[in-house]
Amino acid sequence: MTMFRPWIPALLLFAPACVTAPPAPIPGAAGADHLIEPGETHLAHLWKLTRGGENAEAYWSFDGRRLVLQRRNLEEDIPCDRIFVVERGFDLELVSTGTGVTTCAYFLPGDRAVLFASTHGYAAECPPPIDFQKEGGYVWAVHAEYDLYVRDLDTGELSPFLPCWGYDAEATVSPRGDRVVFTSTRGGDIDLWTCNLDGSNLVQVTDTLGYDGGAFFSHDGTQLVYRSTFFTPGKETAETAVYRELLARWRVRPHHMEIMLADADGGNRRQITHLGGANFAPFFFPDDTRVIFSTNHHETGARNFDLFAIGVDGEGLERITTYAGFDSFPVFSPDGRFLVFASNRGGERPGETNIYVAEWR
Repeated sequence: MTMFRPWIPALLLFAPACVTAPPAPIPGAAGADHLIEPGETHLAHLWKLTRGGENAEAYWSFDGRRLVLQRRNLEEDIPCDRIFVVERGFDLELVSTGTGVTTCAYFLPGDRAVLFASTHGYAAECPPPIDFQKEGGYVWAVHAEYDLYVRDLDTGELSPFLPCWGYDAEATVSPRGDRVVFTSTRGGDIDLWTCNLDGSNLVQVTDTLGYDGGAFFSHDGTQLVYRSTFFTPGKETAETAVYRELLARWRVRPHHMEIMLADADGGNRRQITHLGGANFAPFFFPDDTRVIFSTNHHETGARNFDLFAIGVDGEGLERITTYAGFDSFPVFSPDGRFLVFASNRGGERPGETNIYVAEWR
C-alpha cells in the first residue's frame, strides 16, 4: 500500500528559517530597516523613535530602558531645544522647564534624575537665532546663561548644579557612576572639568587654548574622549586671534575639530584623528578599544556627516554610515547591543532630524 505524502516543492525543503527583527529596544519604536543604506553593514536592524522637528543627543539610562534627548519642533510650539525622556517610541515626557533653551541631558545613576543645561534661570524666552551671514559663516553659540540643573523624576524637584556665570553644559556621567564631566568657561576658556556626583572635588581637566568639549568617559572610567579645536600649524597666531574674538562674543566656529583622548585627570592627552573638517560627538565602543564619532572630513564643509570608527591608537579608520545627509551623536547602549544616533534619514521635511536605534552587528 502506498502511503499518501503531501506534495512539497523541492525548494521549500531547503528554504532558510524566517529571519525577523528582535523586539524593539525601546517599546513602541517603529521598524525602519528600509532606511538602512547600502554599506551600513554594522546596522543589523533599525528603529525610529521620534517623528518631526529636530531631535538630537539621545543618551541611554543606566539600565538601558530609556533615553533622554533634546527636541525642537515649531509645529508643537517647541521653539528651541527642550529636554524630554522617552521610554516608549514617540511618547515623550518633558523634563526641562519649558522655558529658555536647553542642551545635553544625561541620566544620573539610579535613573531617577536627569542632569542638563538650561538658560531658563536668566530668561524665559529662547535666545535669538544667530545670523550666520553677519557672522561670516557657521558658528555655535556658547550661551553664558547656561547653567547645569538636576531634575528629580520622582518628585519633580529642580536643583542647580555648580552654578557659575558663563557657559556650563555638555555634562555626562561615568559608566562607573562616580564622576561627572562637563564643559565650562569658568577658567577663562572652553575647557573640560570633572567632579563628584554631588559637585565636590571639582577638577579642571584641560587647559590648552581652544574649545574642549563633548566629553565621555570610557567604560572603566579611566579615560576621556572629546572634541577639540585644531589650529593650523603656521597659522596659529591668526586663528587663535579669531577664536578669542568669537569667544568674547560667546561664539565658536566648529569647522575644524579633531578627536582627542586623555586620562580622566587630563594627563596623557593625545590626538587620535588627523582628518580635517569637523569631527565631533565621540563615544567609546563597549570594550574601550575604539571610538565612534561623527565627521564631514570626507566632504569637508558640507552637511554630509557620517559615523566613523577609529582605534584609540589612531589606526583603523572605518566608515559606519553612508547616508547622504546628517548622521551624528552615536552612543552604545550599556549592554553594547544597540547604537542610538540622530539622523536626517527618513524625514518628511528638509532638515528634520530624528532619533534612531540600531541593533549593532
